[in-house]
Amino acid sequence: MEEWKEYTVQELIDKGMLAAPMDGNHGEKHPKTGDYVPTGIPFIMANNLIGGTVDYKNCAFISKTQANSLDKGFAKPGDVLLTHKATIGRTAIVPNDYDFIVLTPQVTYYRPLKGIDNRFLKYYFDTVQFQSLFKNWAGAGSTRAYLGITAQRKLPIVLPDIGTQKKITSILKSLDDEIEVNRRINDNLEQQAQALFKSWFVDFEPFKDGEFVYSELGMIPKGWKVGSIYEYIDVIYGAPYKSSLFNEDKDGLPLIRIRDLKTNAPQFYTPEILPNTEYIEAGDIVAGMDAEFIPYIWLGEKGVLNQRCCKFKTKNDAISNYYVLFLIKPELEFVQSYKTGTTVSHLGKSDIDRFKFIIPPINLLLAFSKIVNPFIKEVINRAKESRRLATLRDTLLPKLMSGELKVNEIEI
Repeated sequence: MEEWKEYTVQELIDKGMLAAPMDGNHGEKHPKTGDYVPTGIPFIMANNLIGGTVDYKNCAFISKTQANSLDKGFAKPGDVLLTHKATIGRTAIVPNDYDFIVLTPQVTYYRPLKGIDNRFLKYYFDTVQFQSLFKNWAGAGSTRAYLGITAQRKLPIVLPDIGTQKKITSILKSLDDEIEVNRRINDNLEQQAQALFKSWFVDFEPFKDGEFVYSELGMIPKGWKVGSIYEYIDVIYGAPYKSSLFNEDKDGLPLIRIRDLKTNAPQFYTPEILPNTEYIEAGDIVAGMDAEFIPYIWLGEKGVLNQRCCKFKTKNDAISNYYVLFLIKPELEFVQSYKTGTTVSHLGKSDIDRFKFIIPPINLLLAFSKIVNPFIKEVINRAKESRRLATLRDTLLPKLMSGELKVNEIEI
């Protein structure tokens, strides 16, 4: 350990390191929901840092004009991100997808100086030792958990020479790169399935030469109809588990809450089994019912569904869950749009009961499912492999970052 030295953040990071702008700070107007646009400059919040990456797929965007009205909070590719307010301790490195991104006041960017590798810094932030210290300084557990810039500058960082840093990061990055390849392949498979869904069930492209008839949702192919969500799908609601039994010791099954749907990595477990317990397995379609009504394909381990979450299950197992996902997503987005502005928006059974869809004949639905079901199987398998790689990375991380395990002792 002689070659490892202790520094403070202010010794290693560009003095221009700043948090994102606060409301009213220097006359700036912090972006609000009404400022969001379909495409533009990514506006990154704490919940957009998932699994060590920046989630551009589900983030908000602001216009260049809005971004130019801000004086700070701009992060560039290569910057290390760390959430420091409310949701604390999440990390990521800004990828090269955009020239810059805008951060909320929950996120700090770090721009390392010469002598420290940016990816080493990110992995250092991920260690249990740093996370424990950071959360302690920030008052984790309180509703006002926060660690400002002044305090962050005093955080200790222990590191070896730059050559050893790069060797360590190359080992850990090789695992992250494999995880990233799996993520991109899964995204591509989902995009292919969505394109086919749109072609068949929205634009009716394979059926345009046939006869069309009028319906309350517009012209549809003859033999199709308008119906409710319950034509081919059951909606099952989560159960109210006792918070006193929540634990992080893996006692029982993972408890799947709204906040876990994006990450596929539940924080808590519960040994409790209720009469209306609903089990969730990889490939199931689940959505939250508070604040955000976004459907997800669950890609984590088997768990139980918490209250204020719901599962959309096909009545016929041969029907693809991709059909369910793409069918309900616009309806949930519509409910979200007209409930925006309430203190906390809620999705209820009465909202779901009002959903109306164009229903294809079962034979067409099964034909579609036969094409895309292999996609889902591949997505599930790659997600499982990524969890294995992440476990290996997380096992190596503390040993490499402490110097306990030498880089020349590693074979992957």
